[in-house]
Amino acid sequence: MALHFKCLPTELEEDQISDYLHLLKQEHNTPSDSYFKHTVFGLRMLCKVEHIKPHDIGLPSIKRPNKLPVVLSKAEMWSLLQAPDLLKHKILIGLLYGCGLRCLEARSVRIQDIDMDRKTLHVVQGKGKKDRYVPISDHLIRGIQKYLDAENPDTWLFNGQPEANRKGGDFDSRYSQKGVQWAVSSAAKKAGIIKHINVHTLRHTYATHLLEDGMDIMTLKEMLGHERIETTLVYLHIAQSGRRKAFSPLDTLFTECGPRSK
Repeated sequence: MALHFKCLPTELEEDQISDYLHLLKQEHNTPSDSYFKHTVFGLRMLCKVEHIKPHDIGLPSIKRPNKLPVVLSKAEMWSLLQAPDLLKHKILIGLLYGCGLRCLEARSVRIQDIDMDRKTLHVVQGKGKKDRYVPISDHLIRGIQKYLDAENPDTWLFNGQPEANRKGGDFDSRYSQKGVQWAVSSAAKKAGIIKHINVHTLRHTYATHLLEDGMDIMTLKEMLGHERIETTLVYLHIAQSGRRKAFSPLDTLFTECGPRSK
């Protein structure tokens, strides 16, 4: 903007900024909406540093796209759990889905965080630096015990290669983020799942399946570790639950007018 007008952006009039943003959006063949958004965000930061209110120079508001997350059906989730060859990856995927963990939370599970008797997992310092407890399925407990007996991991439930997690001279012996991502993507490919999924898809699937199985929204909020209930409410738009499940008019049309109805 400074190069375009040959002056500091703070010296521009509101209509000049609006014209530039219009030019950027319409005439310069901007490669993506994110480029335009980062221009606006950069100008907002400039306003903050210079103690200028953004609306005083006519900056547009940026709305987040209202996208719903991708979730797996129970049949797809079952196929995903069966797909890995390594027991380690089976347990990893089972923990991501069965406890609704974020990627970093799954990587950070220590052996001492798992209470086999109480069937709970202590999620330590999750997002927002908050602890929470989540229940563990009997099926997953049996799998974890089998995995512990076979692999005998030390400290972390999922150990990785320290060389792959080196940062600033320090070594991190936890399973790497790329390792978790690879385990999920390779299992999805082997299971023949064509949906575009990632590690967080299993958390979305966890929340949706719990709602469909009858869990109330407030309990789900606590289990997910959400700060705001609005974050949890998005799953109400996905879950096929309620007083009557959503259905297609084709179902009733075929029932009432199809060949078998006559």
